[in-house]
Amino acid sequence: MARHMKHHADPTRRALLGSMAAAGGLAALGWPGGARAAAPSRGGHVRYGVRGGSTTDSLDPGTYSHAFVRTMGYAFCNTLVEIDGNNRLQPELLEFWEGSKGAASWVFRLRPGITFHDGKALTADDVIATVQHHVRPGSTSGARALMTAIKGMERLDDLTVRFTLEAGNADFPAIFSDYRMMVMPARDGVADFASGIGTGGYVLKNFEPGVRASLERNPNYWRADRAFFDSVDILAMSDATSRQNALLTGAIDVMDQADLKTVHMLKRKSGIEVASTTGGLHYTYAMNAELAPYDNMDLRLALKYGVDREALLQKVLRGYGSLGNDHPVAPTMAYYAADIEQRAYDPDRARHHLKKAGLDNVSLSLSVTDGLYQGAVDGVTLYREQLAPVGIDLEIARVPTDGFWTDTWMKKPFVAGIWGTRATADMILSAAYESTAAWNESFWREPRFDALLKAARTELDESRRAELYRDMQVMIRDEGAAVIPLFADNVFALSDRIGHPEAMSGAWELDGGRSIERWWIKA
Repeated sequence: MARHMKHHADPTRRALLGSMAAAGGLAALGWPGGARAAAPSRGGHVRYGVRGGSTTDSLDPGTYSHAFVRTMGYAFCNTLVEIDGNNRLQPELLEFWEGSKGAASWVFRLRPGITFHDGKALTADDVIATVQHHVRPGSTSGARALMTAIKGMERLDDLTVRFTLEAGNADFPAIFSDYRMMVMPARDGVADFASGIGTGGYVLKNFEPGVRASLERNPNYWRADRAFFDSVDILAMSDATSRQNALLTGAIDVMDQADLKTVHMLKRKSGIEVASTTGGLHYTYAMNAELAPYDNMDLRLALKYGVDREALLQKVLRGYGSLGNDHPVAPTMAYYAADIEQRAYDPDRARHHLKKAGLDNVSLSLSVTDGLYQGAVDGVTLYREQLAPVGIDLEIARVPTDGFWTDTWMKKPFVAGIWGTRATADMILSAAYESTAAWNESFWREPRFDALLKAARTELDESRRAELYRDMQVMIRDEGAAVIPLFADNVFALSDRIGHPEAMSGAWELDGGRSIERWWIKA
């Protein structure tokens, strides 16, 4: 890390390293940079079955919201920054970065000699166009909130960009590890996402939204230590049983999100490996805080005290996870406030808050789809039973998986959701809880919270920064409009002919979303 920042930025360096030390509970990436298994071999075709996938899917990274497009995107694109096996930020497309004293100015230097799949050289213009794509007027990109601190971008030369921020941000480089920040080629100053051209280890050959993506190894890839498969098919398979049956019959080689009800039997199957990683993956029941009755904080507290988290952990996740406390900062993340009292199931207290909201009983509808995550509908069914003694009649509104992210999520007033790990606390809070965030799924807008978030970004004193993040966790827990009952492990399965690093990232499903680039077929 020392080589990526000047010595005069030492306070910023300490803050950034501190925030990344346990970022998202990421395990060592393994090959290369962490513990490693047998040396990878090149060749072969591999077939993936992953959840998500919609006919409305786009090649625009700003719209990515589920495993199908994320897995595809990481295969044909790169980001400026990634996370290494020691849980530290490392440059990917970048050669280095330098932060000024106070962290309000950052210089990013690209690696020379990198080309897009069409032969176009990667330059500073592509970086600027990629950022502008997310912050342009009218942008609905999920990464827009992460970019709001940028006041200006300056092209210093073909490979160098200077970012000037409205205020210091000790975590600024971490933003560029986000999967939506995949670098796109600039065409006449505008990011070209529609062509499906990237700098990644694989070339996108075919993309059928919501159905499949086909890729072939990029023969001119700039990394010699990645991209081992010859070719890959990614199939959108939202049903866990279908994925499992496809794996068992040899129709696919890798599946994400194993069915936890039957994972113990899957473990006993010859030729199959079941693996899991821990991170900040969490589930939400998000209310629209701008609509009645969810605009009443006591009604929201009734819903929070009315969920039996331990029961959900055991019955839905089969123990593969940990309890949530109605805020998104995971126990594995830096600045997690372990001293905040864990909220427990308390029907009496829930009834108390329901009456404070002026209600003796109420009927609500919670929208959910089977393809959201394994056990999503089961969890809502249990939640319905747990709320009954409170006086809350919860209708389960099951909706199709196809179109869920465009037609239901952030459209219906009470919706089940899922969030993957972010590299820092600031990134998840900025993406989902800052008032201006495009993906503020609970529509909770609190100026006091925004002020704390802004202050934490510029605070270089670790103790004070921890206090600010604690205050934000308490505020979301007690005032926010999302029930966050669980943090879930990523549990997946693959053919034992597939090789992978001994330790894998828990940032996203399947080795931080980057398994196509990092895994191989055993010789």
